[in-house]
Amino acid sequence: MKHYLVIAMRRPGFDPAVVAPHLAYLDDLDARGLLAASGPFADGSGGAYVLRGLASLGEAQAVAAADPLALTGSSSLEAREWTLAARGKGQA
Repeated sequence: MKHYLVIAMRRPGFDPAVVAPHLAYLDDLDARGLLAASGPFADGSGGAYVLRGLASLGEAQAVAAADPLALTGSSSLEAREWTLAARGKGQA
């Protein structure tokens, strides 16, 4: 199964009001079985999420472009195909 990493970086003038619609968007992706993981960066500069079950990078880019963070211009979003590597206990 292919995975896609979406990196969202906050732009100057980021409006915190967009966080709730963004989280609702992620909840919808999760309900549709498309969201594998998500979370903010510890420094508050943005966050990332991992998509699964999509046919192509173009489809992942379309999902990222429909995110309220992108639609409002609050953040720049970039989707990349990502090879998810399983690691044993104690490995990075």
